[in-house]
Amino acid sequence: MLSVFKSIPTHMDYKGQKLAEQIFQGIILISAVIGFVYGLIIQQFGWTVYIVLAGFAVSCLLTLPPWPMYRQNPLPWQPVAPEASGEPNQKPQDNTKRKKHK
Repeated sequence: MLSVFKSIPTHMDYKGQKLAEQIFQGIILISAVIGFVYGLIIQQFGWTVYIVLAGFAVSCLLTLPPWPMYRQNPLPWQPVAPEASGEPNQKPQDNTKRKKHK
């Protein structure tokens, strides 16, 4: 059962993140304008809020999951460098005496 959840991709590339942000902002803006105009026409602020919340829900559904359209430009990673022969990869110790600031 857990292997099903591990097979679901959970990443987006940088261009996909930018696209998701643009879609999110566009849907929120359009729903806010439509909600404001509709609420102004019928004189009910509640409908404005409902329309904006519906736009928020639609934008979350379209942008939060990592859909395949957000994973089309993967970042090429460098290959793993081989380790040196038995030497630990540590920084050298600085044994100099440090001065105290006055």
